[in-house]
Amino acid sequence: MKSISRLKENKVFKAAIIKAIPIMCSYFFVSMAYGMMMQEAGFAWYYSLFTSLTVYTGAFQFVLITFLSSGASYLTIAVTALLMNSRQMFYSITFVEDFKKMGRRLPYMIHTMTDETYAVNCSIRGEGKERYDEMFFVALIARVSWMVGAVAGGAVGQLIPFELKGIDFCMTALFIIIFIDQWEKNKKHFPAVCGVIVAVICLLIFGESAFMLPSLIIVSAILIFTGAKNDVNEKAHIINEETEKK
Repeated sequence: MKSISRLKENKVFKAAIIKAIPIMCSYFFVSMAYGMMMQEAGFAWYYSLFTSLTVYTGAFQFVLITFLSSGASYLTIAVTALLMNSRQMFYSITFVEDFKKMGRRLPYMIHTMTDETYAVNCSIRGEGKERYDEMFFVALIARVSWMVGAVAGGAVGQLIPFELKGIDFCMTALFIIIFIDQWEKNKKHFPAVCGVIVAVICLLIFGESAFMLPSLIIVSAILIFTGAKNDVNEKAHIINEETEKK
């Protein structure tokens, strides 16, 4: 029985590695850039490691470098972190029931929820323990990749001058790949089309720095409304069929 259990775990872990490869590649190089920038700001590699362990939100970690260098107040740091990562509240709604069923892993899954792990978790099929294990391994691999890259960046930054311009584009490329993968696997494309259209409109109205939150709120409202409407129509259709049979 133990050997069968280990085989299943190895199979799930291998599947998680395959799913997490795009995240690993992007996280490693972007976090290296973060580690180098921390080093340039005067912070040793262990500061990058400690920040990645506790904060673990890429965009804010880059902003945090400026805050730490300028001596910003705790209130400013806290409010900025909340606003920059408010979109995670929308992500978590999707996996509330799944995370509850993961027992002691619940706090870790919440802490390691990122844009990339959310997108990959949405593509994980199956049910039960194997699916939850795969989600956990994806989160763990992604986090380790970020921490290793941050430490490596801090170390390399002390030894070798490195051009950082353009390295963050690998995150954009990752999202494009995930979007295409989701488009191919799903027959219904309304959520994707809706998200793109609303995001573009909000970008034109609110600008680059403020379009994310309103676009998420609008898209969520549209999908909730259309989902509820579809449920009502399906129930009405079922009732009509049952009435005709009688």
